[in-house]
Amino acid sequence: MSRTVMTEITNLCLVYDGDKILVQNNKKWGGITFPGGHVEKFESLTDAVIREVYEETGLTISNPQLCGFKDWSEDDGSRYIVLFYKTNSFSGQLRSSDEGEVFWCDLKDFDSLDLALDMKDMLRVFLEDNLSEFFYYKENDTWKYSLK
Repeated sequence: MSRTVMTEITNLCLVYDGDKILVQNNKKWGGITFPGGHVEKFESLTDAVIREVYEETGLTISNPQLCGFKDWSEDDGSRYIVLFYKTNSFSGQLRSSDEGEVFWCDLKDFDSLDLALDMKDMLRVFLEDNLSEFFYYKENDTWKYSLK
């Protein structure tokens, strides 16, 4: 029996400058999230987050630190993994993209924004050292999640 599982790998990156964080009003997700996207075939995970942040924000990040992940299994047995990175090292001129408007906000104001699904709790994984996973699971055909 094969233990190989089809997996889609993506990323999100929390770019911060002191108490300010970079957010994106993501058209696909329908609310505020962080920049990120898909890891391309043969691309390193770190190179992917650097590329995605640049494409969506115009900023070139360096030293992104892996700080956690979000994951779930689909009904067909495939897996979806979102790698969470954070960095305060960046250069360039901020610009929005087709993915959505990007802007800086105060961390204390994050909860008051029109957040994409579950972003308030996802932020905890980015910020709290005792958390590393945001895990979705189904219980009685209802999606739930846990923080680990």
